[in-house]
Amino acid sequence: MSDIISTVEFNSTGELLATGDKGGRVVVFQREQESKNQPHRRGEYNVYSTFQSHEPEFDYLKSLEIEEKINKIRWLPQQNAAYFLLSTNDKTVKLWKISERDKRPEGYNLKDEDGRIRDPTTITALRVPVLRPMDLMVEATPRRVFSNAHTYHINSISVNSDYETYMSTDDLRINLWHLEITNRSFNIVDIKPANMEELTEVITAAEFHPNQCNTFVYSSSKGSIRLCDMRAAALCDNHSKFFEEPEDPSNRSFFSEIISSISDVKFSHSGRYLMTRDYLTVKVWDLNMESKPLETYQVHDYLRSKLCSLYENDCIFDKFECVWNGTDSVLMTGSYNNFFRMFDRNTKRDVTLEASRENSKPRAILKPRKVCVGGKRRKDEISVDSLDFSKKILHTAWHPSENIIAVAATNNLYIFQDKVN
Repeated sequence: MSDIISTVEFNSTGELLATGDKGGRVVVFQREQESKNQPHRRGEYNVYSTFQSHEPEFDYLKSLEIEEKINKIRWLPQQNAAYFLLSTNDKTVKLWKISERDKRPEGYNLKDEDGRIRDPTTITALRVPVLRPMDLMVEATPRRVFSNAHTYHINSISVNSDYETYMSTDDLRINLWHLEITNRSFNIVDIKPANMEELTEVITAAEFHPNQCNTFVYSSSKGSIRLCDMRAAALCDNHSKFFEEPEDPSNRSFFSEIISSISDVKFSHSGRYLMTRDYLTVKVWDLNMESKPLETYQVHDYLRSKLCSLYENDCIFDKFECVWNGTDSVLMTGSYNNFFRMFDRNTKRDVTLEASRENSKPRAILKPRKVCVGGKRRKDEISVDSLDFSKKILHTAWHPSENIIAVAATNNLYIFQDKVN
């Protein structure tokens, strides 16, 4: 269970890929440099660093266990030779520095090579310490720990485009932090009612605008998205824009509210559009049009008739993420049976692909999969009744500039790239 991947994230160049798991570990993969004799190996990612980010804790005041599971990882833009990332579990955000060391100092005066302190009376000559080459070591060190600011479970973190601040979001509040200050944060959204019995919705995700440092959005379990401007007020309880699609009364059912809950919200790289994922669809919103989404894509509409059994096995509460490609022209999100979906916004074509060991041999080309609903099943189709709901792809990532994707299928990480000749 501790190996189940809970988040996947490329850094801003795509050279590094980080995954977090339920056991509180972070594994960072680095892309192979191209070699003359093996040019096709350029896309391969190998383990660069592994470290334990969070440990299980116990809140004695509330008698609650705090899981070590990594909920989100966000990279900071690279400023020097070291890399920095934020990782969070339910309660605590940590800033990690990942750096390389390939030299070690030797020739100290006051201690010997083993680190033991030398007897000052035996020192007869002054030595100048020197740096000697050594095998490359990758070290991960925690630089900041941001804790004690969330009563509820943290579901998302987002780094601001000013690269000085970030926000952490739980079910009812959003806090703004400075990356250098750990003992103080500012509450910028608080939707907690005075009487908790009046609680009707929770915050499910939040993200900063990619280039306007004052703007952010957050989504709710009622299917709405609120865009806020931090210049308007210190506490952004009043939104600037409100995006919500009115529900078609003819489609209303017992499950309507559950499946309309937004599990992920992402700004496009351009900052013009918003993508949201609910249980059955992915929607693209234009920031200039609040009344309805610009585009709606059905992820797995064949599950509409299965909502009752999905409610009984709790799958209806699964939180699927969604990602843009580098040019904002293609969307990707996960589904069940280790399927993931891609939608091309220009051609309106879509494809279902499968990430599984059987069909993911190196250099093998992925074949599109089709799900058939009732009627006669063709040879290459899979029946909706034989889908495996325990195999689900919740977390995916897309390289910022190339067609390389990372797909987390339970405890396996698959990396696919465009066909290379």
